Amino acid sequence: MRIDFHVHMGVYTFHNPSVTEWMKESYPEGYEEYIRKYDDPGAFEELLAAEGVDYACVLAELSNATTGLCTNEQVRDFCRGRRRLIPFCDISPNLYTDLGGELRRKVEDEGFRGVKLYPSYQHYYPNEQRMYPLYQAAQDLGIPVLFHIGSSVFRGTRMKYCDPLHLDDVAVDFPDLNLVMAHAGRGFWYDRAFFLAKLHGNVFLEISGLPPSKLMTYFPELGRLTEKVIFGSDWPGMRWIRRNMEAIGKLPLPADGIERILGGNAARLLRL
Repeated sequence: MRIDFHVHMGVYTFHNPSVTEWMKESYPEGYEEYIRKYDDPGAFEELLAAEGVDYACVLAELSNATTGLCTNEQVRDFCRGRRRLIPFCDISPNLYTDLGGELRRKVEDEGFRGVKLYPSYQHYYPNEQRMYPLYQAAQDLGIPVLFHIGSSVFRGTRMKYCDPLHLDDVAVDFPDLNLVMAHAGRGFWYDRAFFLAKLHGNVFLEISGLPPSKLMTYFPELGRLTEKVIFGSDWPGMRWIRRNMEAIGKLPLPADGIERILGGNAARLLRL
């Protein structure tokens, strides 16, 4: 089984123009046509099949001041009735007051199967007490919480909010809640993120946005922690999903460890 734990919709309700220009730099030509083509969920499922992906987690994003706005409703409707697509909502503390109640409604009434949080884009610390009702709800519901943890080039980002150390409190206070660090501490905190994943049974590294050729440099002891590492692409920012999965398959890791990274660990968290 191959699972991409981290894809975005190509067409947002609103995309910050600077983000759009950055994205275009990754595509020699045809970026607008490319993302419009895959704004159709059927076409996107075909792309995933061609890239060798069995399931993909599609992430909402309510980061108006930084990257842009991809609403929960967009993601819900995009994934509805699509076997390969797993919807993740975003519950921003800047937009909701009853965080736990809102998450329960999103999961129980609208079919979301995880939540993605963007502390550095929305400017809050993950261990703030106001976030705890959301974590309690997620723990009760048995769904994973995916955090943006690591650097970002986008304007308006405040990186102090996504230091992995803030998740230590959450991991201790919610021992049955699976916490996933998207980008695995990219930039400043590879060692800190790795240590937290090694220390806490409920903390995982998700490697979206990281070049596979650098993984053994960033995490020299990766082979000792393959049961805690999850593949993600960060599509469409990172376009070549199959190529990255194949590159991970060539790393000096045990075969069963590679299988866990490319799908087994995610399947366990998603209860597939």
